[in-house]
Amino acid sequence: MRPAVDVFSEWADVGKDVGMERGHAPAVIEILNAAFEEMNPSALERGFTVVDAGCGNGWVVRNVTQNKLCDRAVGIDGAKEMIANAESRSGNTKYILADINSFDLDDKFDVIHSMEVLYYLDDPSEIIKKISGLWLNDNGRLIVGIDHYYENVDSHSWQE
Repeated sequence: MRPAVDVFSEWADVGKDVGMERGHAPAVIEILNAAFEEMNPSALERGFTVVDAGCGNGWVVRNVTQNKLCDRAVGIDGAKEMIANAESRSGNTKYILADINSFDLDDKFDVIHSMEVLYYLDDPSEIIKKISGLWLNDNGRLIVGIDHYYENVDSHSWQE
C-alpha cells in the first residue's frame, strides 16, 4: 500500500482537497463549535489556541482564526502538496510539514483537532498519549473525527 501522504499530495495537486473540505466541513464545524462552547473560561479570556493534526489544505486553521477569541492556530500535515495548498490560501496562519508519528510541538494548545488521520498513523494509541501528555493544555480538548465506512477494513469491528 502506498503511503497516505503520497496519495494526499496527489489529491492536492488535482484539487481533491477542496472536495474533502466540503465533505468534512459540516461535522467538523459542529464538533469544533461544541468544544469552544465548553472551553475553560481562562482559555477564552487569554485567547484559545488550536492545532489541526492532518490539516490538509488548512481550511480548519483558516476557519478557527476567524474566531475573534482564537489567539493562534497551527496546521500540521505530512503531505507536501497539502501544506503548499494551505500556505497559498492563508494569511496569518502557520503550517508545518511534518510526520505526525514523530513530530513534537514546542508548546501546548487548548484544542487539538484531527479529522480522518488517526488510522493512518503507525500507533494511534501512542499518538493519543503523546498528544494528551505533551501537546494538550490542562482541561484542553482532543477532537478526533473518524469515518466508519465499508472501504476502511479496519473500521469493520468498530460497531462492537
